[in-house]
Amino acid sequence: MGDKIHQPLGQDRKPRKPSAGRPKRAWSTLLFGSVAVCAVIGTAAWMAFSGSRFDTGGTVVMLDQPETASTETPVDDTTGPQQPAGSDSSADALPGDDAALKTLHGRSGAEVSTTLGEDGEEINKIVPVKRPDNRPVLLTPPGRVGQHPRLAHLPDPAVIEETGAGPLPVRGPDGERAFDIYARPWSGARGARVAIIVGGLGLSQTGTQYAIRTLPEEITLAFASNGNSLQRWMQEARRQGHEILLQIPFEPYDYPANDPGAGTLTVEAGADSNLADLHTAMARITNYTGITNFMGGRFLADPEALEPVMRDLAERGIMFLDDGTSARSLTGQFAKTLGMPFAASDMVLDATQERGYILSKLDDLERTARRNGIAIGVASAFDVSVDAIATWAEEAKARGIEIVSASAAAEDPEK
Repeated sequence: MGDKIHQPLGQDRKPRKPSAGRPKRAWSTLLFGSVAVCAVIGTAAWMAFSGSRFDTGGTVVMLDQPETASTETPVDDTTGPQQPAGSDSSADALPGDDAALKTLHGRSGAEVSTTLGEDGEEINKIVPVKRPDNRPVLLTPPGRVGQHPRLAHLPDPAVIEETGAGPLPVRGPDGERAFDIYARPWSGARGARVAIIVGGLGLSQTGTQYAIRTLPEEITLAFASNGNSLQRWMQEARRQGHEILLQIPFEPYDYPANDPGAGTLTVEAGADSNLADLHTAMARITNYTGITNFMGGRFLADPEALEPVMRDLAERGIMFLDDGTSARSLTGQFAKTLGMPFAASDMVLDATQERGYILSKLDDLERTARRNGIAIGVASAFDVSVDAIATWAEEAKARGIEIVSASAAAEDPEK
């Protein structure tokens, strides 16, 4: 270092001259950037001028307003909203025609038409239309079972009609049945199934409230048509998830010494009077899947008295559940002839009001279900019966028994 000891380090070094054969970094960056831009522009130009498309195999959906509907897809108003969705007609689909292949007319307030694109893909065009009454429409799939839990306490307008007696169940315009709409869904498994119907609800306010709050939701509840506050209790039961039946009093052999109560259908009353009493009873509540009998040994065995009643129930799309107390009952024969859903009880569970007896009958019911696949038992809404059934049902489910509703145990000719 010599006398340069106090001079900063590196100042005695001479700058290096750049090599003549090495390109400058700025020119290299510019070159690569130009190549990348050219590649992007070239790819875009090729896609634009070649007319190539990517086929995803999907369906193109176009939303349009009524006044801007394409002339290539005419909306045929003559087909009307009554045409089933997805149906084809000669005017909708013509071989080799570029017009609409088909027009889907639903109740959703829209016209849906399908055309073929240039590459053969389907293009669904949805054009909103105004319904005549401009009211919202609840769309439901055909053959549906059960209501949404939040709507279970409300009658479905598709299966109800207003009459002089009050609201009565009726088949819907598309064949809907109250039997299906108000049914409680089940798993569909092939294991042993047990259906238990607890009747007499509505006769005792405290007993009715206790039964609804205590029994598992899989248990079907039957409301006596001559009970009290039925609409209130029906709504409470439906909110709790229960399927319900309406219990109608029929004439027993020792009537009137043994009187089922007000509104009893009798053999001597005649068809007109019995149907009037039946409709009055049926109009007291809604949302039931069917009718079950209270007593009725004489009436259910008389074909002339029974036939108009069973025919009316069949036409209304509801089931009949026979409580099994009358060995001469003709309800099963009429149900088969009329093509209506039907079920018959295998045993009465609480003929003796004692907990041990009821539990033993429930065990018999389980054995019947394991042997036959399905078993049905009926009971009344006594506190001892309700407690025994609630306890047994929880234990039976742990043993692999499925507790199902009355509709799930019925024979349905339409299925």
